[in-house]
Amino acid sequence: MKRTEISELGEFGIINQINSKFKNSKSSTVMGIGDDAAVTSTSKELILSSSDMLIEGIHFDLSYTPLKHLGYKLVMVNLSDILSMNCYPSQILVNIAISNKFSVEAVDELYEGIKFACDEYEIDLIGGDTTSSLSGLIISCTAIGYTDKGKVSYRQNARADDIICVSGDLGRAYLGLLILQREKNNFIKDHNNQPDLSNYKNLVEKQLRPKARMDIIDFFRSNYIIPNCMIDISDGLSSELQHISNSSNLGFKIFEDKLPIKDDVLSVSKELDINYLDAVLNGGEEYELLFSIPVDKFESVNFDKIDISPLGHFTNDKRKVLVEKSGKNREIKSKGWDHF
Repeated sequence: MKRTEISELGEFGIINQINSKFKNSKSSTVMGIGDDAAVTSTSKELILSSSDMLIEGIHFDLSYTPLKHLGYKLVMVNLSDILSMNCYPSQILVNIAISNKFSVEAVDELYEGIKFACDEYEIDLIGGDTTSSLSGLIISCTAIGYTDKGKVSYRQNARADDIICVSGDLGRAYLGLLILQREKNNFIKDHNNQPDLSNYKNLVEKQLRPKARMDIIDFFRSNYIIPNCMIDISDGLSSELQHISNSSNLGFKIFEDKLPIKDDVLSVSKELDINYLDAVLNGGEEYELLFSIPVDKFESVNFDKIDISPLGHFTNDKRKVLVEKSGKNREIKSKGWDHF
């Protein structure tokens, strides 16, 4: 029997492989595998649920990740999945597997971050599981939200000519990770090289302590906006655009001069000798919201007081294009984060 290495398929290939073997049979299942959150229905409302797992050595490095920040980030990652479906999260469940290198005080510190996130976003922690681990720290979270029928934004509902928009700015989380890794390596080589992050505070904070963009959903509600499609940027802008366009059977055209890029992304990319577009398009772990709305809705709403940027539009043409500042068309390929 042929052995296929997991790396040959990658994360999304594995997901597709699993999904192909299961068929939904319950009438209450509205959306299963294939979006940021699963959607099930009751007679009165829709229930959204999503899970994410963080593994020591894969998703985080405890040599530069404070446990309190890690707990906070765990919650943000999961709340973002619910928010990206245009729904408010309400509860979470947290599972933790810990090795004997961790003390009770360390567990308390992790849960301090979880509690801070719950208090800030008015979320209830309602359960979970604890067990031991032989391979470091493993944590997972399930987030749950509720909304009325007809208000959910799915990946598959983008329409040709929709305006593609993104919240916040892009590239900082990835560069923050590179800076943390550089400072760690410098310290390992020479313990006299004490890490100095004073010039990189915004980048490091975006990596270690991202924010779930509930304020964007507040803005949608106050302006009667239901995005045709939406996704959060966890795997990189290029990957998320691919997910939406593939699910909606569309192409897209975005413009380099419309990308929301801060000066520190440009300067630190130069310092690290990398192309800033690689950080912006492929970096991931931004947890900003990428969405589309019809042209007439976009033109009727005042976006001046919210950090939302129009990037371009979806097209019936299946090409996936970035128009560079020079005017040259560049094909966008998915190069974002792959967990395998």
